[in-house]
Amino acid sequence: MTQDQYDRDNPTEQYPDPGQQDGGNVPHPGVTGQMNDEPDHGEYSYRGSGRLAGRRAVITGADSGIGRAVAIAFAREGADVLISYLPEEEKDAQETVRLVEEAGRTAVRVPGDIRDQQMCREIIERAVDELGGLDILVNNAAYQMAQPGGITDITDEQFDRVMKTNLYAMFWLCREAVPHLRPGSSIINTSSVQAFQSSAELMDYASTKAAIVAFTKALAQSLAHKGVRVNAVAPGPIWTPLIPATMPEEKVDSFGGDVPMGRAGQPAELAPAYVFFASQESSYITGETLGVTGGQPVT
Repeated sequence: MTQDQYDRDNPTEQYPDPGQQDGGNVPHPGVTGQMNDEPDHGEYSYRGSGRLAGRRAVITGADSGIGRAVAIAFAREGADVLISYLPEEEKDAQETVRLVEEAGRTAVRVPGDIRDQQMCREIIERAVDELGGLDILVNNAAYQMAQPGGITDITDEQFDRVMKTNLYAMFWLCREAVPHLRPGSSIINTSSVQAFQSSAELMDYASTKAAIVAFTKALAQSLAHKGVRVNAVAPGPIWTPLIPATMPEEKVDSFGGDVPMGRAGQPAELAPAYVFFASQESSYITGETLGVTGGQPVT
């Protein structure tokens, strides 16, 4: 991306169509450097204004994609960040750490698989120990694998991985985090437009994303009296390494073309929603899901 591309006002033309050279060529879990068209995480465009000064945040899946964009934005808003990621994503995680530290904030790297309950416990413990506390938990890590054949092609192993990554880990992390969250803290869960406009080939993934919406509403009710808010962001088609790593080539080539804005979104376009929910600007909002979908409805 060149600097002049960030100055465009028309959101339908703000970014060129990605994905035309990447379909099916990037192995899971996907690494940014393997993509011919790397996403925009806000490296050049995001400008902070101290909205999260002094806060301590945990972000899962923060090595690349939406998680990296959120880490950059949080750091530039004044937050220190713990970055959770899979060990095979170490190179991407190091780049995210560099960007956080470049913003003058602390970055703690914690590689590991959040399908392991002990790993989730360690993430929260290290945040409290090494950042001095915890104010923001972003449950962003997720697993998907498109199966064009539908339910008969979804193996028990895949179903278990999707559920453990997308739901169990979120539950474990929230349960570990809640005792450390003071009034004014925020939990932000990443749902998806798939929770509302489900695709047959992503049946298991869509089911977890719908469950995240219900979980967010229930946890928000449970924690409101403590002054802890819980909200969700529902992305539409966002260009991240997960897309070419988990979708058939023909789907990647047309990715995002069917939304009203006519293009896929970029991670940088998601980050402001997470900053909003993490900051006191959303102090009277809890239990809500904000769609960032290029015009696809989330109802």
